[in-house]
Amino acid sequence: MNMTQTLQRPAGLLAIDREMARQNADAIASFEQSRSTAQQFAEAIRRTGSLVMLGMGGSHAVARAVEPLYRDLGINALALPLSEQLGAPLPLEGRTVLVTSQSGESAEVIRWFETGERPVDVFGMTLEGGSSLSRLTPSLVGHGGTEHAFAATRSLTVTLALHLAVLAALGTDPTSALAALEAPEQPDVTPALAALSTVRGVVTSGRRLQGVAEAMALGLTELSRRPCFSLEGGQLRHGPMEMLGPDLGVILFRGDDPTAGLVTAMGQSVAETESPCVVFDCSGLPPIAGIVTIPFARHSGLASIFSILPTAQRLMIGFAAERVADAGTPVRSTKITRVE
Repeated sequence: MNMTQTLQRPAGLLAIDREMARQNADAIASFEQSRSTAQQFAEAIRRTGSLVMLGMGGSHAVARAVEPLYRDLGINALALPLSEQLGAPLPLEGRTVLVTSQSGESAEVIRWFETGERPVDVFGMTLEGGSSLSRLTPSLVGHGGTEHAFAATRSLTVTLALHLAVLAALGTDPTSALAALEAPEQPDVTPALAALSTVRGVVTSGRRLQGVAEAMALGLTELSRRPCFSLEGGQLRHGPMEMLGPDLGVILFRGDDPTAGLVTAMGQSVAETESPCVVFDCSGLPPIAGIVTIPFARHSGLASIFSILPTAQRLMIGFAAERVADAGTPVRSTKITRVE
């Protein structure tokens, strides 16, 4: 980025740039420094065989992203919005619980601990070691401290690295995921931005990578102030295909996993409509005709997530920068949501 571009770039996006520049290094450090607490957390998960992950916003999207990975290990894993748990509580007796909050200060986190619902096996996950969450329960704390920029970028990557430490303690090989962090791919997003240049909104969708789709939809909405939302692939198929047309973009996520064929079929269906479509692709399969492919090396699990995230963030930022003069500066929200 040259000096002219820097001067023209909104302050909010410059703040995001700074977060993103350090996110992979902070994620690797987080993985290394959290192994001891991760081992304790893993032991509690083994003991109960059950994991309920509670969080809001980006924290919930991370939980959705790792939910299938815990289930692969035979763990009864479930991600729920913390607001839902407060309003319609799932019984937590005999379950291991993870409360995630990047700031450790979200309104729902504070109220949940005040309700007295706290089970025996409850852990936290946060970026802030001095937060209320880290004081209330044993917590895995990400390296690098609080994320200050609006819209989650570094916080997503660091929180996923904390989960990688837990999954490694449970027996998952972390090698490929760490390699994806150490040598990030940087495919060009220009064709994807061009394809989406005229849309008024975006729907993101995946199968095994649905959590990543949800994280991107959240960031797109926050930064572009356009209606961008996410539907799991099966849910998109069951009726909402009616909304597709030239003013609605579709972003798909395809990994090297048993659901790749379903994502392929969705891409082919979207290509038959007038909706511009982009696919983030770690599957190793041939590109889908008629849509824009952002290609990555063949990966599954957290390796595919770590491969895709930085590029998805660049697309998210580019999409917003084309539509909002002060992208990255919230007008109706705050970085830490203290009001329910």
